Amino acid sequence: MDIKEILRRLVSYNTIHDKQNKEIMDFIENYLKKYGFTTKRISKCLIAYNKEQPKIGFIGHTDTVAYESWDGDPFLLQENGDKLVGLGACDMKGGIAAMLSAVAKIDLSKNALALYFTNDEEIGFEGIKTIREFIVPKMIIVGEPTNTIPIYGTKGVLEVKIEFYGVKCHSSTPDKGKSAIYESIHFIEEIKDYYEKLKQEIVPDFEVPYTTMNIGMIKGGESVNSVAGKCEISIDFRIAKVEHLKKIKEKIEQILKRYHSKLTIKQNISPKINKEDLGFLEEISSKKETKCYLTEASYIDKNCVILGPGPDTSHQKNEYIYLSSLKETEKLYKRIIEYYNERG
Repeated sequence: MDIKEILRRLVSYNTIHDKQNKEIMDFIENYLKKYGFTTKRISKCLIAYNKEQPKIGFIGHTDTVAYESWDGDPFLLQENGDKLVGLGACDMKGGIAAMLSAVAKIDLSKNALALYFTNDEEIGFEGIKTIREFIVPKMIIVGEPTNTIPIYGTKGVLEVKIEFYGVKCHSSTPDKGKSAIYESIHFIEEIKDYYEKLKQEIVPDFEVPYTTMNIGMIKGGESVNSVAGKCEISIDFRIAKVEHLKKIKEKIEQILKRYHSKLTIKQNISPKINKEDLGFLEEISSKKETKCYLTEASYIDKNCVILGPGPDTSHQKNEYIYLSSLKETEKLYKRIIEYYNERG
C-alpha cells in the first residue's frame, strides 16, 4: 500500500468528533500488525511498538474538525496535480500516513520505535491526556503539518473564566443596584494595564516574542431594562515564559480581591521549548521555528519536535497537502528513526 493509498483510506473515515474512531483505529492497528507491531488500546487511543525499548516515538491525532462547505465529498481524497484534497489530509492524517508508510520502508529488526494515535485533539486533548503516562521514548515527533520545517517550541496557555456578581434591579433606578457588567469593565481596564507591562518581558524564541492576552468572550445581563446581576468574561493568555503562569494567576487573584467574583482556571499549560540536542533534526532544515499555538507536545514531559507535511491548510475549506511534501515527510521520518536507533 503506497502512501497515497494510506492517506486515501485515512481520509475516508469520518472522524469529526471521533465519530468513526473505532474504524480508523482498526485500520491503523491491522496495518501495523502486518509488520509485527504489538498494539494496545487505551480508551479511544492506540499504542503500537515493535520492541520493548523504543528509541523514538511518533504521535498523531485521528480526529478532524467539522466542515461547513466543501467542493465534492470531503471523505473522498481528490487529486489535482500535486495537490491532495480531503478532510484531515493536512491536519493531520497526512502526518499519520507518512508514519505508517515509513514503517514499511525501514529494517524493523534494527530499529525500535513506538507510535501513539490519539482522539479528541481538536476539542479537549483528552486522548493525549489519557495516554501520556504510557509514552516511553525520550524523543517524540508530533506529525502536525509544518511544511517539513522542524518546530522546536510552542507557547503555553492560561485560560481563565471570571464571573462578576452585582445587584440586579430595574434600569429606571440603577443606583439601587450594582452592575456586574461595569464591574467586569473596571477589571478589564486593570488587567489591560498589567498586560502592557507584561509585554515588555521579551522571549525571542517566539514570532510574537512575549506572552499575549485575549479577552475572547463577555456574557452579561438578562435584559436591556435590568441592571446586570452577573457578567462573565473569558481570557486566553498564550504563555511565553513558564513563570508567567504563576505570575498572571497571582495578579488576577490580587485584583479580584476588590470585586465580588469567582475565578475558574480552565487551562494551565506550560510553554515547551526543546533546548536539548536535536541531533539529526538540526540537519533537516536550514531553519527551525516555534509556534504560538498549543499541540499535544505541550502535554508530555519528553523532548518533542513538531514535524509534518505541508502546506498548512488546517481548518480550511478544501484543505490539502502536496503529495511531494507527503513523500518528503516519509523520507524524513525514515531517516529520523534510523538516526535515533543508531545512537543506541
